[in-house]
Amino acid sequence: MSGIKSNKDQFMELAHSTNDQPFVMLNLLKFKKKGGRESYARYMKETPPFLESVGAKVLYFGKARELLNGTEAWDIVMLVQYPSRQAFLKMANDPAYLKVHRFREEGLERAVLYATDPAKFKDILSES
Repeated sequence: MSGIKSNKDQFMELAHSTNDQPFVMLNLLKFKKKGGRESYARYMKETPPFLESVGAKVLYFGKARELLNGTEAWDIVMLVQYPSRQAFLKMANDPAYLKVHRFREEGLERAVLYATDPAKFKDILSES
């Protein structure tokens, strides 16, 4: 199962990436049973100024419903677009944001964050 710990190798790869293009962060979130929704709601209430300060925006926020494939159930699916990986890192390392981030940590049992780049079907199908 996914915890909420960072994958250090992948985080370092993101931090050292020279890709300065916009990307979308996929968030799969599972709340803690006791107080998780409330803590995460506080995080979501206080996060918009930090997103706006780096030019990021929530593209989609939805409640996960029918799990048609797989075994790991989630409560929330969210897509957040960042103008670059450096913009994401700037926000993630902001001391004021880190104070708010604790509500995310307090609220989640597990999470997946996946940085994604735009791709064309033909390019994906031709990769080896």
